[in-house]
Amino acid sequence: METIIQYFEDIPSHHRALILAGGLTIFWLIEGAVPLFKFKYNKWKHAIPNLFFTLTTIVINFALATFLLKTAEWTVANDFGIINWLPEMPFWSYVTIGILLMDFIGAYLAHYVEHKVKPLWMVHLVHHTDHKVDTTTANRHHPLESLIRYTFTLAGVFIIGAPMGIVMLYQSMSLVATQFSHANIKLPKSVDKAISYILISPDMHKIHHHYVLPYTDSNYGNIFSIWDRLLGTYMYMDREDLVYGVDVFPDEEKNGKLVELLKQPFQKYQKPTILPDKD
Repeated sequence: METIIQYFEDIPSHHRALILAGGLTIFWLIEGAVPLFKFKYNKWKHAIPNLFFTLTTIVINFALATFLLKTAEWTVANDFGIINWLPEMPFWSYVTIGILLMDFIGAYLAHYVEHKVKPLWMVHLVHHTDHKVDTTTANRHHPLESLIRYTFTLAGVFIIGAPMGIVMLYQSMSLVATQFSHANIKLPKSVDKAISYILISPDMHKIHHHYVLPYTDSNYGNIFSIWDRLLGTYMYMDREDLVYGVDVFPDEEKNGKLVELLKQPFQKYQKPTILPDKD
């Protein structure tokens, strides 16, 4: 475990790019072999705005990486943060707790807040207005949302006291996990359900992309499903009933155009529909 953390402490940029491109390629190919939905679409045309937002996220994170690094170094040097205040324990436990807490603050909490604070929800809507959810949807985030997510990640590093090795390991795991959970792949229901007790499975996350409330406001998790299950935000529905998109911005043609998506956070939207909870 120490060797792994040391590797991620100084992971080369081209290795991080390989993780991004490799995961995207693998899940893209699996989608073609065992799709959940047989979308009638030009997959490359659909991917263009999503890949554009992937690039903007990379640029923003790269530009602000120094702040993340300096914060991590400061917490370690000053013995500050939750995991630095814990009693002595095996190194793997230390790493596991760090990743779990990063997943909570940097992903679950950020995602939850985006759904509850209207201006942030308007920014996050770009992610939800994809009517053909596939692995490229994973990084379909407006540049403003990339800044919001970065802020939560930075706060997580400070509060947790995570060293850079844990931060980079978490971010790499997070990247692959989101590509997996958004991928248009059809796992056996028993396998998907078994995965969902620990990790965010494809079916579990797809419920979050159902087009109406209360399903849109559920299953916020990124890597681990523990936070949704503990905090009461877990929901279930049959994957056959899924309808992607979001009811407040229903125009699929506009939602596939890059310029419209960039403007989306600043536009008015329709009144949301709330379905009764089947549970």
